[in-house]
Amino acid sequence: MTGIVKATEKNLMLFSGRANPELAQEVVELLGTKLVPTTAYDFANGEIYVRYQESVRGSDAFVIQSHAFPINQAIMEQLLMIDALKRASAKRITVVLPFYGYARQDKKHRGREPISARLIADMMKVAGADRLMAVDLHTAQIQGFFDGPVDHLMALPILSDHVRANYGGEPLAVVSPDAGRIKVAEQWSERLGGAPLAFIHKTRDIDRPNETVANRVVGEVQGRVCVLVDDMIDTAGTITKAADALMEDGAAGVVIAATHAILSGPAVDRLKACAAREVIVTNTLPIGPEREFDKLTTLSIAPLISRAIREVFEDGSVTSLFDGRA
Repeated sequence: MTGIVKATEKNLMLFSGRANPELAQEVVELLGTKLVPTTAYDFANGEIYVRYQESVRGSDAFVIQSHAFPINQAIMEQLLMIDALKRASAKRITVVLPFYGYARQDKKHRGREPISARLIADMMKVAGADRLMAVDLHTAQIQGFFDGPVDHLMALPILSDHVRANYGGEPLAVVSPDAGRIKVAEQWSERLGGAPLAFIHKTRDIDRPNETVANRVVGEVQGRVCVLVDDMIDTAGTITKAADALMEDGAAGVVIAATHAILSGPAVDRLKACAAREVIVTNTLPIGPEREFDKLTTLSIAPLISRAIREVFEDGSVTSLFDGRA
């Protein structure tokens, strides 16, 4: 009995939505490949059309899409891209989320609320995703929302290396903008040679809904350059109030470091006017020229994402990128 034996060779293919094409291009250049040509456009009523211009059958597919503004359009486009790959017989589909939309809605605070971050994970799975890869999720528990492997990448090494290179000669303190992010601040402290920790105690003004008051610094910050760390900057209200509170408490200076620069509404004006010397972010979300300002430093997350994609494709260890931290 005779037959044909076909050698199976893994085929890496990368796809990008329209939300942050510059980041996707950086990633593929670092991997030494190209993005698969894709047709994507909007119909007059807002519906999205997606089609790949070459065969994806049997491929190890990575779909890169930041959930950038308009966020719901970016999510829907990615879901359609995943569905198209599934129906075109891609062998494995990994969703790469530099910024995971709805991540702040990860639990119910009151009755009759959705857990939107879980719904996003469910939709990705139903569309056909086999694996998720995300950068600095708002809370680690989101990893458990997806029924499959999740690679949780951390921008901490990139951000902290910049801080150490530029401020390492000064006495530092690591500050969390609230008590809930102390664990992240502890990892920063370790990266910065054991810098002391502090956090901002916040209260809410019952007469001003959805606003917080940064009214007390807990920890020793006098005479130190305070590295104020968070996962994202949205309207920048909380983090700029915290920066001002630190200066009032005797800090020698304040540096803000955050992974995701959402920069909604008044954020740019608030950051320009606040006491911070520098605002350090990454390019997980696109930052247009209209939102750039002198104090803003944008570091590329592409080297981290490209290394993680290579590890997944070669069946290596993504955890090894972070010294054993999952």
